[in-house]
Amino acid sequence: MNLRSPHILPLLLLGCGTRAPQEDAERPVQPAAAATATPARPSGSPLVFEPPKDWAAESPTSTMRKAQYRLPRAAADAEDAECVVYFFGEMGGGGVEANIERWCTQFQQPDGRESKEVLARSERKVAGLSVHEAELSGTYVAETAPGSGVRVNKPGFRMLAAILESDHGAYYVKLVGPASTVDKHASAFRDFISRVH
Repeated sequence: MNLRSPHILPLLLLGCGTRAPQEDAERPVQPAAAATATPARPSGSPLVFEPPKDWAAESPTSTMRKAQYRLPRAAADAEDAECVVYFFGEMGGGGVEANIERWCTQFQQPDGRESKEVLARSERKVAGLSVHEAELSGTYVAETAPGSGVRVNKPGFRMLAAILESDHGAYYVKLVGPASTVDKHASAFRDFISRVH
């Protein structure tokens, strides 16, 4: 119900006894709330992500990557960070826990602990979607390609990740890079997730 309608507003205020109805009928109706209302996303429609201006969009290197971005490095770092949006279909991807467990295996801790012991997790709602977020730092040892058995070895890396559960399958968003560079883009990454629609 639009409570700012010129036909409804005077009736509500008359019931409250705060102002004569003719005064409210003459007051201009502010359209801002209606103009900025986000229309409901049609069921099953793909999620839309809006990257920050300083993230360079790249051509996805596989069909599982719906989008990928190069994030400019911090001054002291030797390389940029990368953010990838993955989507595997309605039943694909393996689910929340399986992916978080896999991400943990992509990091080793300098003190020998299991990465899942230092993993930071949180949950929130964005645009009606359940969002599972994870943060992890350490030596990045992910495979250079799935199933290759060849792993990178990059100390001092950090990961920010989010899993968004939509009505047509989960989206997996993963930002990885040198810790200082990831820290530089941490706020922008959270906003990137918050603005999805």
